[in-house]
Amino acid sequence: MASRTDTHCPYCALQCGITLESAATAQAAEPVKLKGRNFETNGGALCRKGHSAARLLGHPDRVTQPLLRQSDGSYAPIRWEEALDLIAERAAAIRAAHGADAVAVFGAGGLTNEKGYQLGKFARLALGTSRIDYNGRFCMSSAAMAGNRSFGLDRGLPFPLADLDGAGMILLLGSNVADTMPPFVRHLEGARSSGGLIVVDPRRSATAELSANGAGWHLQPTPATDLQLLLGLSHVLLAESLADERYLEDRTNGLAQLRSSLAAWWPERVEKATGVPATEIRRTARALADAASSAKNEGRPVYILTGRGVEQHANGTDTTTAAINLALLLGLPGSNAGGFGTITGQGNGQGGREHGQKCDQLPGYRKITDPEHRRHVAKVWGVDPEIIPGPGIPAAELLHTLGTEQGSRMLLVHGSNPAVSSPDASRVIEGLRRLDFLVVCDFFLSETASEAHLVLPVLQWAEEEGTMTNLEGRVLRRRAALDAPGQARSELWILAGLAKRLDSPGHFSTDAREVFEELRRASAGGLADYSGVDWDDLDAGAAIYWPCPAAATISREPGVRSGTPRLFLERFAHPDGKAKLVAVYPAATAPQDSRPGAISLVTGRLLEHYQSGAQTRRVAELQAAAPDARLEIHPATALRHGITDGQRVRVGSGQGDMVARATLTTKIRLDTVFLPFHFPGKNNANILTPAVVDPLSAMPEFKHVPVSLCPLGEES
Repeated sequence: MASRTDTHCPYCALQCGITLESAATAQAAEPVKLKGRNFETNGGALCRKGHSAARLLGHPDRVTQPLLRQSDGSYAPIRWEEALDLIAERAAAIRAAHGADAVAVFGAGGLTNEKGYQLGKFARLALGTSRIDYNGRFCMSSAAMAGNRSFGLDRGLPFPLADLDGAGMILLLGSNVADTMPPFVRHLEGARSSGGLIVVDPRRSATAELSANGAGWHLQPTPATDLQLLLGLSHVLLAESLADERYLEDRTNGLAQLRSSLAAWWPERVEKATGVPATEIRRTARALADAASSAKNEGRPVYILTGRGVEQHANGTDTTTAAINLALLLGLPGSNAGGFGTITGQGNGQGGREHGQKCDQLPGYRKITDPEHRRHVAKVWGVDPEIIPGPGIPAAELLHTLGTEQGSRMLLVHGSNPAVSSPDASRVIEGLRRLDFLVVCDFFLSETASEAHLVLPVLQWAEEEGTMTNLEGRVLRRRAALDAPGQARSELWILAGLAKRLDSPGHFSTDAREVFEELRRASAGGLADYSGVDWDDLDAGAAIYWPCPAAATISREPGVRSGTPRLFLERFAHPDGKAKLVAVYPAATAPQDSRPGAISLVTGRLLEHYQSGAQTRRVAELQAAAPDARLEIHPATALRHGITDGQRVRVGSGQGDMVARATLTTKIRLDTVFLPFHFPGKNNANILTPAVVDPLSAMPEFKHVPVSLCPLGEES
């Protein structure tokens, strides 16, 4: 390996810059020494997860050879040739007996662009199946749908993250960045210094605490009422003539219908729905309007940002749309006065949803139902467009129908742990166990891999080449610093070997750069156009943001941005160039837990852990700091239920029940409890979450579950 390798953190979408140094200077517990690098998103800082990421590279739990389940449930190593032959034989037999859609693929937002692209191509050409989706469906789907609907294009942040540094005001809804991506906090300092950080969250989270002491303020609504709160804020702007009428006339459509839809959401009514005082609703709307007006007169810009807390709901698309409407009424998107953005979570959550892992998309954000889009991709792949399957089914439906008459009978999982991360997780595990054949590609024996018939060892981040796309739409190079251990192989190698055995049309390369070159051609002319992104330019440090057409001029000069760092400055992506104000409405029926005294569960992440915890739970210091699921509950609520601090509590919902220890805190509403979703088994919060999904995005209802609480004694 090289003595020094510049790359990026393997965890969240900040993709913090890091440097890996050779083993000669490494700590004994790590094959490389990792330190933060001065990169725009992190400025050299790293969170606890990033600092400890190298601990996993030489971890004793690492899977380093293919493992086949034996009749007694144990695993035994087999040769790669045998493993690939077996997968191809089972896939061919199941397809012959039950049709192509009997074989399904589940991907991830942590895969490189090249692996995500090739996985989608493999599913559609080698397997001929429409049944492919990925765990990003549980992360960014509502935000993506809302962005496409309002702007005609989905890019999480349509501006560089560093633009936030100069903000005078930021409205942050449903995101706890202080815990989930701590280096992000440095970009909030400008708003804090001017008293303009406004945080919306049912919990007084670490991020909400940043608004204290004159740095801003915290709005603490009842869970699942963010939509009503946003409608109330927009109502005030229109009722008090605070909206930017000229911007609305020049750059949007739909104002008349939006105005009509907002008429009924006066602050006093919104207060009854959300618990946020009408005075605070008016104060916030007026402050946003004042700040936006100042920004247009050479003041500091204003931004509205959303996260999973407002998106992971059965009305997540409409709630995100309401936040976009608020930003449009203020005249922010596509202007120098600020903008709207959504905070992507997974490491390649942006690139992962652009190039073919979603059940309804082809590379470059092309629609699988559009004949011209199909022809373009088919030409790059060298196939007849007629052989590309049509749209499949989204993740929750795919997983919950496994092994049933309507579902698939074989599943290939890449980079995901749905046994922990999926809604109604017990039902998903039952489906995995019904499968005729389950193949999991992973570097640890995760909870999902532990259910597999065959486990394939794959590379970790420091062992592979490729590209990633961070939360601001910047394409980055992931670089290898280590040789793969044992028999671990890249998914590109695995997919190429399987494609050959399945007599697939098209070419499947094992080389990341060659796959990236094909991805560029496949994306050319699409909404997510990478055709002007050159591998050598990325290696030279060029800051390139998509869309980047082939004719784009690229600069390698430090501090100079190429491609399209800021979207919508001249026009939005709809044919008429205007953004759409879309009227949205709360559900007509009362929420399930509207009865007095009901308890609402919200779920989320901890500072110490990431996603399903399959990686971070193997880092000793992270696991010691947060060893199990803790139920955050207000002391008054705990007293009402006879629960004491540290006591085991059974938490139940319509899906099942799990067990957690209580942590009493006044930082949460009396009608709300909180659980992290990083833990398996009886500690799994997703045992409780329902399979109810947003009708537009198919996002599950992760953030609002009516639950019962029952104190327990200690286990004997």
